Amino acid sequence: MNSLSSSYAAKLTQVIQSYDWTQVDALAETLFECWQKRRIVFLCGNGGSAANASHLANDFLYGTNPQGRALRVLPLTDNASIITCLGNDTGYENIYSHQLKTQATPDDVLIAFSGSGNSPNVVKALETAQGLGMKTSAILGFDGGKCLEMVDQAIHFPIDDMQIAEDLQQTVGHMLTLSLREKIQAATK
Repeated sequence: MNSLSSSYAAKLTQVIQSYDWTQVDALAETLFECWQKRRIVFLCGNGGSAANASHLANDFLYGTNPQGRALRVLPLTDNASIITCLGNDTGYENIYSHQLKTQATPDDVLIAFSGSGNSPNVVKALETAQGLGMKTSAILGFDGGKCLEMVDQAIHFPIDDMQIAEDLQQTVGHMLTLSLREKIQAATK
């Protein structure tokens, strides 16, 4: 068991140490602009990526400015009634795109979390977001799939390991939270 743990930690560390983080900094700037203009950040994903979207919604809502106005954020993953209704009535591929059609406006931001970058509901959400004039971003693993070429800002970790891809989604989310907290604090002094 120890060798499995060591191997996992070494793989994760190698990706973290070799990655070019400039796209994370660019997304932090996009999100800061979103905060300044009071736009909404929408988040989506499936499985562990959905849990990451939900977790990061909390961090963006509270962690970016615990004493004041933080980022406006809406995880499309969190309302079981909406997801099951849309999945049943319109098809699972529409569970995020329909929510965007109803709630998003131009210049809002969609961040998609996906290991493969090929989930039909995430791809359709990105297509809908682009059609609405939203800014799009994705945090991706594996080869990035369809999402890699679709988004305005891609943070892509070419790692064929779903657990590490999901760890990296959280790592990026925490980096964004800390960066935004610093930018918001500087702007509100």
